[in-house]
Amino acid sequence: QVQLVESGGGLVQAGGSLRLSCAASGLTFNSYPMGWFRQAPGKEREFVATINWNGGSTTYADSVKGRFTVSRDNAKNTVYLQMNSLKPGDTAVYYCAAGSYSRHQALYNYWGQGTQVTVSS
Repeated sequence: QVQLVESGGGLVQAGGSLRLSCAASGLTFNSYPMGWFRQAPGKEREFVATINWNGGSTTYADSVKGRFTVSRDNAKNTVYLQMNSLKPGDTAVYYCAAGSYSRHQALYNYWGQGTQVTVSS
């Protein structure tokens, strides 16, 4: 049974930083590209970042480029999202997903339950 468990969310002031983690189990982690998505209240879920199987390639949404960094540790079966210079507009539930190196949600096979990130002004 595949499980993706996000952690690290919370409340932070604008300009601050958070690091999200996503621990995977039940799959051959180093074979899976991973992605991060987010959903703000009243909005559709949107792409944030993706990383290929070995961390050698990454892609970001324009809205987070230069502020967020996605990385992975295959020895720990964990993918990370380092978020710096946070803005109130980054407030959302953040989800990790496994299965594709893509901006498109439909191409991912597995999803976590999400972690809330709230950025106060």
